[in-house]
Amino acid sequence: MTPVATHCPYCALQCATHLVEQPGALQVRPRDFPTNQGGLCRKGWTAPDVLTAPDRLTTPLVRNADGVLVEASWDTALDFVADRIRSLQLAYGRDSVAVFGGGGLTNEKAYALGKFARVALRTANVDYNGRFCMSSAAAATNRAFGIDRGLPFPLADLGGAGAVLLVGSNLADTMPPAVAHLQSARDAGGLLVVDPRRSATAALSGALHLQATPGTDLALVLSLTHVVLQEGLADTAYLRERTDDPDALIRSTAAWWPERAERVTGVPAATIRRAARVLAAAAPVHGGAGAFILTGRGAEQHSKGTDTVTACINLALALGLPGRLGSGYGCITGQGNGQGGREHGQKADQLPGYRSISDPAARAYVAGVWGVRPEDLPGPGKSAVELINSLGTDAGPKALLVHGSNLLVSAPHLASVRDRLAALDLLVVADVVPSETALLADVVFPVTQWAEEDGTMTSLEGRVLRRRTAVAAPGQVRSDLAVFAGLADRLGVAGFSKDPQEVFEELRLASAGGRADYSGITWDRLDAGEALFWPVPHVEHPGTPRLFADRFATPDGRAQVVPVDHRPVADDLNAGAPMYLVTGRLLQHYQSGAQTRRVPELVEAEPEVFAELHPRVAAQLGIADGRPVRLRTARGSMVLPARVTTDVRPDTVFVPFHFGGVGAVNELTNDVLDPVSGMPEFKACAVQVSAASLPVAEVSA
Repeated sequence: MTPVATHCPYCALQCATHLVEQPGALQVRPRDFPTNQGGLCRKGWTAPDVLTAPDRLTTPLVRNADGVLVEASWDTALDFVADRIRSLQLAYGRDSVAVFGGGGLTNEKAYALGKFARVALRTANVDYNGRFCMSSAAAATNRAFGIDRGLPFPLADLGGAGAVLLVGSNLADTMPPAVAHLQSARDAGGLLVVDPRRSATAALSGALHLQATPGTDLALVLSLTHVVLQEGLADTAYLRERTDDPDALIRSTAAWWPERAERVTGVPAATIRRAARVLAAAAPVHGGAGAFILTGRGAEQHSKGTDTVTACINLALALGLPGRLGSGYGCITGQGNGQGGREHGQKADQLPGYRSISDPAARAYVAGVWGVRPEDLPGPGKSAVELINSLGTDAGPKALLVHGSNLLVSAPHLASVRDRLAALDLLVVADVVPSETALLADVVFPVTQWAEEDGTMTSLEGRVLRRRTAVAAPGQVRSDLAVFAGLADRLGVAGFSKDPQEVFEELRLASAGGRADYSGITWDRLDAGEALFWPVPHVEHPGTPRLFADRFATPDGRAQVVPVDHRPVADDLNAGAPMYLVTGRLLQHYQSGAQTRRVPELVEAEPEVFAELHPRVAAQLGIADGRPVRLRTARGSMVLPARVTTDVRPDTVFVPFHFGGVGAVNELTNDVLDPVSGMPEFKACAVQVSAASLPVAEVSA
């Protein structure tokens, strides 16, 4: 087999690889590429194992009268779903059917999913699991800069920086090849890591760890900005020329002197001052090598996540970083197509090209591409958690179609999610393996995965990449595109192609003139090796690796300063729950674990869920390493093995979220939402911790 050039199926780093057929197996070899520089993480090296998972779905399944999922033909399964959709919409209206997508879908699938919801189903009820990932950063950057591209610069720009501030991002575990880009900052003593855990990133040599109390990142960043402004370290000319209201920035941070921030965050005032000075010294205004501020899920998955990211943007503006070569603010996108997945219409309030579905001009243009009347397009729908909470209610959807998401692991407050899914008249899941959500479905469609399909993905940098077919899909597996086309045909709606290149050509047209303009990107250009960062408004355009050099995408071209202030975690500590529960990722696993929990090498390395406890807490409660510990929040209780370590604060319990069933920590997490982004507060809630005599990994209501 000729080596096939493609990209890793996991995170948004989208490491470049070759797939090579060896006797009895498909092997992956890293390619030299600007993001991974010839490296791969353990997940990437073992990615082909998922293609041959023993329980791979290969034929449609339909639940029979006895409640058992049994094999069925594609015609039977598609006919059944289409008939149920018709009857439910006839009885309850168009919005009685909902669609839920995923940030791992290719651009073509994400685009077709949004079009299918609005044209074939004509429902407003469509959203996706990116709402759990990038929504707070997207909301913050849109209101500050007028555009949302995770990194508005190539990742390789970090390579020469004198300082990098990471707020809530553990790159060493989540994107190991990206750590190479931090070497310059590490050598300069300028790697600053904000995390309640001593993560693998915080433990890197050259890193200064700011181990803040969970839920206080906003207060910490306000204090860093206070130091920059009060000590005369700000780029005042930049603030005057490139922001709309520098005085608002000064007013909103005036009260956050480091000693006050120390009382809130637990980070010593001297450490706050040191970090602010290190960051400022690397800024262009002081002749430094360059400085970057990057946020991740640890900062964003809060009910104040949008404001926390806004504070980080304001700090970057104070230092004059955005739009400067070798400096800037960016968000570390998590899911493989988390960037492209939110640009082309599977988000509740968006149309292709990152257009607003409420904009009459956008509706008219996209409706023209789709061959429908603008008035026939639905309006904005509910955000993910709001949509889930409405399922099966009197006024809510009676059917849900899920593509590329495992809600019964990844959503917060899982007992509520389980109840809502059970209340549906129809649950349809398209997946590659029998995930926890698929096992509850009335119909399961087996669909293609990364090495079995062509398409495009968009990396964390906004770089559009080609995914290429290396092997044939097994059994009766079809693409999600074929599912949309098959259902649309049965619903009497034309215009849905199963060919990914044809879908991409339509996506190009639909995105033209939008903020995320792909109209100048062609598969031929991508196959020729061009590095195309959107926007690319015409085929002669070279792409836009760096944004904001001359102006921001706001009406007046200036960045908008949005004053923000700290507020506590929604479910804060109390006498009955005196510690914080935080969740996060492991090096060996990815997202809901539906893929990585089927790779023997990864499972052997991290086979089960656990709770990290500080030794002081473990001693006080009489809990030994490996022994069962009970965690109880306002939403539920679970028992799991303790892992005693000084890597966590004494007031903090850390649990990874990759495990399903009785090991799913999202049984305990809070579904309260950020009022701007709709992001749930995964990252921090009050928890009661006690020794347990029950078997580990037991969950109760």
